[in-house]
Order: sequence, then C-alpha cells, then structure tokens
Amino acid sequence: MAHRYTFFGTTMRQLFSLTQSVCAAALAVMAIVLPLRPALAADYSDLWVTAGEDAWGVNFVQWGSVIYATFYIYGSDNKPVWYTAVLNWNGSNKYAGTLYTYQGTYFGAPWKPGDIVEQVAGTATFQPSASNNYQGSLIYTVNGASTVTTVTKAIQRLVNAAGIPLDGRYYGGQSFVQSNCTSSGNNGSFFDQYTLQVTQSAGNNVSLTFAYTSALTCTLAGTLSQNGSLFSIATASYLCSDQTDTSAAVSDLKLTAQGIEGQFSAASAHGGCREDSRFSAVRK
Repeated sequence: MAHRYTFFGTTMRQLFSLTQSVCAAALAVMAIVLPLRPALAADYSDLWVTAGEDAWGVNFVQWGSVIYATFYIYGSDNKPVWYTAVLNWNGSNKYAGTLYTYQGTYFGAPWKPGDIVEQVAGTATFQPSASNNYQGSLIYTVNGASTVTTVTKAIQRLVNAAGIPLDGRYYGGQSFVQSNCTSSGNNGSFFDQYTLQVTQSAGNNVSLTFAYTSALTCTLAGTLSQNGSLFSIATASYLCSDQTDTSAAVSDLKLTAQGIEGQFSAASAHGGCREDSRFSAVRK
C-alpha cells in the first residue's frame, strides 16, 4: 500500500503544489519589480580568421572575462610557428594581455616535463566590433632579437560550410524589456517561459515559434546568415497571437551543448512597444 506522508496535516503532494504556486508567484513579482540585468559579455569562443587569407588563424576559448588565444601563423622563414596569449577584459571595449612562446618535447618522443620552456614573446589585443559579435580587430606584437613586429588584422569567425542544424523542440525562458510604449504602463522588464519549435529548411530559411505560458504565441521567420557558431536574421517577420505583425532583428542565435540561445529586437510590437529580448532553452 502506498504511504501517505503529511506535514502538519498537509499531504506532501499538497505541500509540493503549494510550493510551486508560491515560487511561481515570487518569480512573477521579481520579473515585474526587478530591473533586467545587462547581458553578459558575448562568448567569443570560436575559430577566427581574416577573409581572403587562408591557412592561418587564431583560436579563442573564453572563460568568463578571459580569452585563451592560440595563434597558428608563420615565421620569417615561412615555416609554421605558434603563440599563445591570455587576454583579459578591460571592462570597456577590448581584451588584452601577454603573448607567449613555448618549447617542448618532440611530439613523437616520450614527454619530458623538463623540456618545457616558456618565454614572453610580446603582447596581444582583441577588440570586438561594437556593432556585432562576429567581427573584430586583432593586434599583436612579437619581440624579435633586434626588431619588434606589430601586426594588425581585421578578423571574423570562420563559417562552417556544412552548416549547423538548429531545428528541434526546446523549453526555456525569456527575459525582455519593453520601452517607448504607447501606454507608459506597459514599459518595464518582464520574464516568461515557453515551448519553442524551430523549423529549418533548405536555403537557410527558419522559423522559431514560441508558445508562452502566458498563452501568447509568437513566430519569428526569415533567412539565416551564419558567422562562425552564430546565426542572425537581419529582417525577420514577427507575428503574434495578440495581433502583433511587424519585423524584428535576430542576433547571436546559437546552438549550445544543451539547447539553443539568442536575442531579438523589434522597434514596434505588442501594442506599440519596443521589445528587446534574450532567450535560452534546453532541448526537449
């Protein structure tokens, strides 16, 4: 026979249901009262290259406000050489740090820790574009025996020609700000949960249909542009069940290890409000 646990006369099922209701109410109040926190800095982890210059590049792996960069380039003898750099966010507009070179055991021989020699080789700076998260400027200086060489490159994320499949069904949350509303009472920061269906077809056409727990349904649709691991839709149609019929710009759309994330902005939606939204979801 199944056990029936009680807590001061309340069954565990009733207590769990009550807890859910209280938590949901608290989240709703927090979404209305608390200001939307600024988005964290973008994740620049990717393979970066210069357009039209094959066979060299720099690989970024980002941990919070630090980027670990690995350069695969060529020396004055046209032979491969590589450097690493640890770049720290300056709190404003760029990542900067020290460039290093290493010497170690021949890869075909047993590893000898004593062979490792680390030397400071110069400096490196990565300044992301102010208008997007897939372009930037790379400046690095290498200290030679008698000369100092400074290189400046415009770099961008390498596009994967094979594409990245986004289609699927997801469940997640969305935080958004409404501003410049026709009715000022609709301005503010909000949160909602949703089920998301992403449908991707030939020609990079995609639709994202959000079915919110608030009973609103919205669909963003358009043609994807890919930049490395990021996708964007410059002008997406934006249709909702509240009669919103407008366009939106989708950016930083990305497949993650657990699901999908991105953001979008619409100049006029939901009764004349500007909407700026960020969303993230796990695959169902």
